[in-house]
Amino acid sequence: MFLGEYKHIIDEKGRVFIPTKFHPQLKNGAVLTRGLDNCLFLFPIKNWEVLAAKIKSLPLTQSNSRAFSRLMLAGASEVKLDNQGRVLITDFLKKYANIEKNIVIVGMYDRLEIWEESAWETYKQQTEKNSNDIAENLTNLGI
Repeated sequence: MFLGEYKHIIDEKGRVFIPTKFHPQLKNGAVLTRGLDNCLFLFPIKNWEVLAAKIKSLPLTQSNSRAFSRLMLAGASEVKLDNQGRVLITDFLKKYANIEKNIVIVGMYDRLEIWEESAWETYKQQTEKNSNDIAENLTNLGI
């Protein structure tokens, strides 16, 4: 499982170091794609396959289904950790997430999220500020 927050710098070739403790989950490959909230999602290949099967089952006739499918699938690329534990972030994904240099890798249980550092800090501050309201709204979900 992926947990925690890790600050890193993207190198001049567009590579980012993935924390060592996550290497075993990613050793068989991973998929990097556009995420929600203008971050990137990095899924271990098995987790990606589960999500892709769910996306595949969405109704083709609904525009939101098509839009979500395009967001997740058209921007996806298979990645492998290099010998130093880095993955390459393509230019169009860097542009999507406004990534230039400083990033934060966030563990989200079944995936990693890669955020531009200031965007993550802004998002985190807003979420922390509204945490009581968010928690109350989750009561309906049994949390």
